[in-house]
Amino acid sequence: MTLPVGRSVLVKVPATTANLGPGFDTLGLALALYDELTVTVRERPGATVDVRGVGEGEVPLDETNLVVTAIAYTFAAYGQELPGLDLVAHNSIPHGRGLGSSGAAIVSGIMAAKGLLEGVVEISSTALLALATELEGHPDNVAPALFGGLTIAWMTADGPQHKKLMVHRGVSPLVVVPSNTMSTKLARSLQPTSVPHEDAIFNVSRSALLIAALIQSPELLLVATEDKLHQAYRASAMPETDVLIQILRRNGLPAVVSGAGPSILVLCSDPAQRMVAAELVDNNTTTPWESLMLAVDFKGATVVAHPVEALA
Repeated sequence: MTLPVGRSVLVKVPATTANLGPGFDTLGLALALYDELTVTVRERPGATVDVRGVGEGEVPLDETNLVVTAIAYTFAAYGQELPGLDLVAHNSIPHGRGLGSSGAAIVSGIMAAKGLLEGVVEISSTALLALATELEGHPDNVAPALFGGLTIAWMTADGPQHKKLMVHRGVSPLVVVPSNTMSTKLARSLQPTSVPHEDAIFNVSRSALLIAALIQSPELLLVATEDKLHQAYRASAMPETDVLIQILRRNGLPAVVSGAGPSILVLCSDPAQRMVAAELVDNNTTTPWESLMLAVDFKGATVVAHPVEALA
């Protein structure tokens, strides 16, 4: 089916933070910081991208853009012809800082395709997660971006699965973002292919405890965010991040690397605690760090029809 020229959708996708300390490649949390995307079908083939905000002047503005790639991938998965597209992206999620920007771009594209194809094909939540995981490589960021809240993601013979959980209202995330970036590929390359048996047991216990802390007992967050699987191995690549995390934790604040870093996530148990954390960071850095006091996003990605006249 050929989509009508002028069909337009508006997509909104939250930032995410993955791992949360011990939950390597399994736990993720959606945060109230958003990329917004408008996609409109046009008559001529190909795609153009107008990026405003984060990534402006840096990311590709044609068919090689990751969002366009995700749209095309979804259309192809359902045997649909890709129409010409105009994209306008308003980005707020920092790139290369461990806040799920690539996952957000992928989810934006898949959700845009879902909206454009509404009434032509129906794409289930299971299919959305499968498509996003195929493009991203692992589900820990794309699951919370799609569904919101705290997510547990795992792989099965039938593909990626997830469970969404609601976070205790006392949990108050603080994300501290540096000016420098970090390559996820580099971060992963620093980890060993195997770890000691006792370290694996340590992380299993902390991951289980972390779920309880996040949904029921925030006072346990400091001990629940301990990790022996990935953060120490990556510390040499982001020394300032490591130093700040140690300072924060010595002061009783549950600080961890956000995703692959170099940003820091502090899972505070109340808003006053994150003010203390932000002040500690300010007092112990010589380079620029931005403190973002963010709520947990519980909705995840959304897509709605966007009237053409609203684009004028």
